[in-house]
Amino acid sequence: MLNDTLKKLYSRDLVKLKQELELYNNEDNIWNISKDILNSAGNLSLHLIGNLNTYIGAELGGTGYVRNRPEEFSLKNVPRQELISKIERTIEMIDAVLPSLTEDQLKSEYPQAVSVGKVSTEYFLVHLATHLSYHLGQVNYHRRLLDY
Repeated sequence: MLNDTLKKLYSRDLVKLKQELELYNNEDNIWNISKDILNSAGNLSLHLIGNLNTYIGAELGGTGYVRNRPEEFSLKNVPRQELISKIERTIEMIDAVLPSLTEDQLKSEYPQAVSVGKVSTEYFLVHLATHLSYHLGQVNYHRRLLDY
């Protein structure tokens, strides 16, 4: 089923996000920005954690997660280990929620209004996976460019 494939992809990319954060030579550089790169790796990580915990955890898994999207971009200097712990908890949430989704749930309309309009749950889960991958690439680029 699609949710098994997505679970593997989300886990793969979230593990890679942890690895990217661990590869920073200087932990402070996780929060570094420049005139050309306005989102730090730390803020992108917080954004991905908030995004997945909202749209998969809270909406599909009933976890009770409450998102504070502005803080995803305004918080600074969260310790690397705290970010990694949040990513690990996100992986645990994904591992719990995705296998519980039925084929009927995947085919039905995603229950929350989202920016991409009315879509099926499976469509939106694929959208979230590509969103994760996109920002993971930005974190990788950020690390290679700004971790000096």
